[in-house]
Amino acid sequence: MTEAFTDISGVRRFERALVLNPVLKSDKGRSNDEAALEEAVGLAEAIDLTVIYSATLFLARTVPATLFGSGQVEQYAEVIKEREIVIVIVNHSLTPVQQRNLERAFNCKVIDRTGIILEIFGDRARTREGKLQVELAALDYQKSRLVRSWTHLERQRGGFGFMGGPGETQLEVDRRQITDRIARLKDELNQVRRTRGLQREARSRAEHPTVALVGYTNAGKSTLFNRLTGADVLAKDMLFATLDPTMRGMKLQDGREIILSDTVGFISDLPTHLVEAFRATLEEVLLADVILHVRDISHPSTKSQRDAVLDILASLGINLDDERIIEVQNKIDIVELKGGKSCVSSSRGAGQGARGGKVCVSALTGEGIPELQSLIGKRISARRCTYDLTISLSDGAALSWLHAHGKIAKRRDTKTNAVLKVELDAADYGRFKSRFISSKKG
Repeated sequence: MTEAFTDISGVRRFERALVLNPVLKSDKGRSNDEAALEEAVGLAEAIDLTVIYSATLFLARTVPATLFGSGQVEQYAEVIKEREIVIVIVNHSLTPVQQRNLERAFNCKVIDRTGIILEIFGDRARTREGKLQVELAALDYQKSRLVRSWTHLERQRGGFGFMGGPGETQLEVDRRQITDRIARLKDELNQVRRTRGLQREARSRAEHPTVALVGYTNAGKSTLFNRLTGADVLAKDMLFATLDPTMRGMKLQDGREIILSDTVGFISDLPTHLVEAFRATLEEVLLADVILHVRDISHPSTKSQRDAVLDILASLGINLDDERIIEVQNKIDIVELKGGKSCVSSSRGAGQGARGGKVCVSALTGEGIPELQSLIGKRISARRCTYDLTISLSDGAALSWLHAHGKIAKRRDTKTNAVLKVELDAADYGRFKSRFISSKKG
């Protein structure tokens, strides 16, 4: 058995953890195993676990009962006992049977990749909407398992109780209780969707295009958001530093105002429960005029991270060749310090997933930001059509509206009218017609 093993010593914070990253031998080399292990350790540390050991295990095959082979299970049972490990993080999906059998063999709590991500989200959610979404995903996950507790709402540190805790009563949760709670959460989230719909209508009446930030977790979305808007959203070198969506207004170089939306970070093998639960939030991406796909090109797995984001976007109905997508290759300052190339080629073929263009930036230093703003403006303008309009010179409100929300390409005044050639979004043109009866399409 070939095995990569890393001894990680650290200051004791809360629970002592072991991180296991299983990889099938047939998949060896297809991905960056070291980066995958590092990400799994980062997930554990994101909720203040002390990672005592981390290891990548290469499996000839998966074992239905325990995922790992019997020899590997025995080996790590000894490590867990000797090092007083209380939590094992498995960077893979576990069936309820596998989780239960591993807990018996290891004599400690075992959490799979889905469980640790849900635990992080439960700990980080701050808004009512975020809490509802994460709880819905957590209960959906718990339905098929022996739930250790459902007392997470009583825990001060947050989270969803997958890790257990000192003095926490372990309960069997009645399936009907979970089902009823899920139904209530879905009703509340439907109300959230209706509220968001009203908010979108209000923003559409304000006539400001929307730009959504998406990307792999820790790609630098929040830092870029702060750079573009001057906001102070939490931006840390930490997985899922930002969970709840944030919106701010900003001005482009040509003076046009837009609304920029920061969204939750994506991650490979994102639990389907979370994708579905966060659909209300991700609708902001579906309806955006421009989508900024932020990539950390300094990361060793930047290509696989890119593919993971595009896969999630595709599951939402956003095609890989959607012309709204601008690929923002971030952290070029780190790449340049290492003596590498600032921009990297696509792992899915030239142009795919980036028909809206590509720009290299450093959200931290500001390098490339003017070029990004210019490209955003071009993509918004590209969605416009040209209309020939004749407006009465006495209709100042209509003329003012066109100057504020469109681009006047040409104007000729007669004694009574202004004859205009105006660039407008199709939606804006529809709004203009509904407000100002005298307009006509050329």
